[in-house]
Amino acid sequence: MNEKRVEDISARARELATEVIGIDSHIDTIQRVLVMGEDLSKRWDVGHVDIPRLQEGGIHAPFFAFWAPVYFPGAEAVRRTLDLRDAMQSVLEAHKDQIELATTAADIERIVKAKKIAAFLTIEGGHQIDDDLRVLRMYYQLGMRSMTLTHSRNNNWADASTDAPAHNGLTDFGKEVVREMNRLGMLVDVSHVSDKTFYDALEVTTKPVIVSHSSMRALSNVPRNASDEMARALAKNGGVIGINFGEGFVNPKDQDALRAAIHIETNAPVLTGKALDDYVAEDVRKLFGKRVKVAATVEDVADHIDHAVKIAGIDHVGIGSDFDGISGPPNGLDDVSKMPALIAVLLKRGYEEGDLKKILGENTLRVIREVTGQ
Repeated sequence: MNEKRVEDISARARELATEVIGIDSHIDTIQRVLVMGEDLSKRWDVGHVDIPRLQEGGIHAPFFAFWAPVYFPGAEAVRRTLDLRDAMQSVLEAHKDQIELATTAADIERIVKAKKIAAFLTIEGGHQIDDDLRVLRMYYQLGMRSMTLTHSRNNNWADASTDAPAHNGLTDFGKEVVREMNRLGMLVDVSHVSDKTFYDALEVTTKPVIVSHSSMRALSNVPRNASDEMARALAKNGGVIGINFGEGFVNPKDQDALRAAIHIETNAPVLTGKALDDYVAEDVRKLFGKRVKVAATVEDVADHIDHAVKIAGIDHVGIGSDFDGISGPPNGLDDVSKMPALIAVLLKRGYEEGDLKKILGENTLRVIREVTGQ
């Protein structure tokens, strides 16, 4: 491809980034606000996401994940979730001209049209409801519109992909959680869950689900990734898989780093209160203090998108980068501002612009509309 053609594609990719809805179904950025007190209105040279870099990269409607590690037990996980929600509120109130809470697809369209960031809120782990549907309902009242059913370990009602099975998928209460999320209008997120939990959730749900931040197992054989069979089932459900950019998810050569990250989270001491907060704060600082070198490239991410489109279809693939929750983003996709590089690769591979707009937000927006009803 000649130099002029490459320049034209790169320029069009940057233009497309300004035109798309731009949904990323998983970023962990809010922990940087809670732990380090960072001002997201400023451009940082650490981490992967802030408001200027979101706008530059064309991600106008990110899912801000509220993640309580699995070593937060019971009510402590609820407290951590509320602390993260409070940190999110501080961002929303301090920068009303730049970012606004979105709870529906209509909100996202209105806020993005106003050239602001639409913040969609998600809970990253079913243990964070402390086995209480009332807590789930209060999260909904606080604007949270999605929940990952498990994180890296089983909870009391659902098996995780990176733990030994304990429940054979979803328990009866786990199925009740899915039904209540359907009733409320919350997205059921089946990233992190075991294959059996995935299929149980699809059997119970009456609405499309999302796999918010996983890639394709056929290309990188890790439990968190979706098999081709799962991708076909997801498409039949009407759902969307958000392709994860992180270490090990897109390139098998990086799987050791992924295993190490899981080991750190699941081998923590038993702590509560301030001691627990101090422990996780140190963990978060380590994540942002060191960038792991990886083999993965932007081309590898495009390969996973290609495979997901081939298996599930163009209407069922999205972006779920896991930015600020990973220590090793792919070379060429070092932070969210580099998203036009991925768009350029997909343009070079012959994707039509209408299909790119689906992958870059319209597919996930459709699911949000179907689940929330607006």
